[in-house]
Amino acid sequence: MPHRKIAARELAELFGVLSHPERLQIVEELRQGELDVASLQTILGVSHAKTSRQLAILRAQRLVAERQEGRHVFYRLTDRGLAIWIAQGLDFIQTSRFTPEDVREAARRSQADWLGPAPNQ
Repeated sequence: MPHRKIAARELAELFGVLSHPERLQIVEELRQGELDVASLQTILGVSHAKTSRQLAILRAQRLVAERQEGRHVFYRLTDRGLAIWIAQGLDFIQTSRFTPEDVREAARRSQADWLGPAPNQ
């Protein structure tokens, strides 16, 4: 059963990388397409340095890729399916009887935003 250990280890590593709220939000925001660091910084409401640090972690795990255009660096998801899978995970939050109503509503609205129509990539 070594395949189970390998699979569990890889999944745990992925969950570890995705265990930060800003990294999850970056993945979801990039579902719509490329964004530069300044745009992500504005969306997240955090410093440029913090945004860059979170992107570096996602890039190290090959979850995002970068493209440079002059002085601007644009980021994109390497697999849009990851963002869809994460947004679908909000179903669990919305249906749990232990989730407060305001959190359910935030999950519902976020899921609608993130899973809405997206351009083909």
